[in-house]
Amino acid sequence: MSVFNLSNAIMGSGILGLAYAMAHTGVLFFLALLLCIALLSSYSIHLLLTCAGVVGIRAYEQLGQRALGPAGKVVVAMVICLHNVGGEHSEWGVVSLGEEAMSSYLFIIKSELPLVIGTFLDMDPEGDWFLKGNLLIVIVSVFIILPLALMRHLGYLGYTSGLSLTCMLFFLISVIYKKFELSCAIVHNETIVESQSPSDPPIQGLNRSCEARMFTVDSQMFYTVPIMAFAFVCHPEVLPIYTELCRPSKRRMQAVANVSIGAMFCMYGLTATFGYLTFYSSVEAEMLHMYSQGDLLILCVRLAVLLAVTLTVPVVLFPIRRALQQLLFPSKSFSWPRHVAIALIILVLVNVLVICVPTIRDIFGVIGSTSAPSLIFILPSIFYLRIVPSEVEPLYSWPKIQVSTPGAGW
Repeated sequence: MSVFNLSNAIMGSGILGLAYAMAHTGVLFFLALLLCIALLSSYSIHLLLTCAGVVGIRAYEQLGQRALGPAGKVVVAMVICLHNVGGEHSEWGVVSLGEEAMSSYLFIIKSELPLVIGTFLDMDPEGDWFLKGNLLIVIVSVFIILPLALMRHLGYLGYTSGLSLTCMLFFLISVIYKKFELSCAIVHNETIVESQSPSDPPIQGLNRSCEARMFTVDSQMFYTVPIMAFAFVCHPEVLPIYTELCRPSKRRMQAVANVSIGAMFCMYGLTATFGYLTFYSSVEAEMLHMYSQGDLLILCVRLAVLLAVTLTVPVVLFPIRRALQQLLFPSKSFSWPRHVAIALIILVLVNVLVICVPTIRDIFGVIGSTSAPSLIFILPSIFYLRIVPSEVEPLYSWPKIQVSTPGAGW
């Protein structure tokens, strides 16, 4: 259950843009970069768990207080809330990895669910009031997200996280299947996908030969590479999962993190590779738009992705609620009214933002670009430098010099 929850926290809707990222970096460079990011994320989780073991604290916010005083606790809580509520926003047409913001997911539900349901029912989403995006996100929030968000323990969501990951596995299998069905695919008028036969005229696209490029350098690479650095953001969920882990120990939690990151690395790598090998340099930033929109399999895939997105929202809500409780009610014991009230307030606030303030995505995009590296690189490094005593690791020892490098770099 812990592996499912942490994997679900890592998995973002940005997986849909992986093939686009590979097209602008090359197969080998993309996979090498993704592996480096996975290793760095695993190492930063190791730093968090080491700090938690030194001081006996399993709360990100309390580690901030121990390292930087009361101001550190406030800063950490605010970074977690801003990242998980807002984070790096995009519609499906923009590459964004490790995107785990509640409002990002609700924006996807608002924009895509009416289209998917309308296509299945052969109805016009613009003409029927019950297919309006604003109404659908309220219905989904009330009847699916809220009941799951009211669970007392994060471990209970392991089953829904498993279902969410199964939906994304179905997406991956469909991408692999379509690769062999379409062979060398090209796009005409950006909507119809056809297969190339020997008698077809030369492909009019960026990659006429349909050959995979191992290394690519272009202007888009400098846009995709920094975003890929956030492909494994799950750090706010690590310590809550550690707290609820059966027979919790640093070794067992590190194993959970390594298995989750390894599984997501494989899923990311396979999705990017087979998506890229289907469309090559012609691939768009949102890969599902490349397939025929009337294809029943692709419709099922879009519905599966929407289900996965919906089931991820409660997992993302848990660290926000925990951060607020640590910030506002640090010494209070568990209370059901407070537990329910915080979840309800968060959900209502995010729904209002998504429905009424669509341009908030630009603001949260700026917030996400600073909160994500803080959670992955900067804060774990600072915690390790400040919390691990000099008697255990001197300041100029190799581990602390090694730790200071990513924090200083970012």
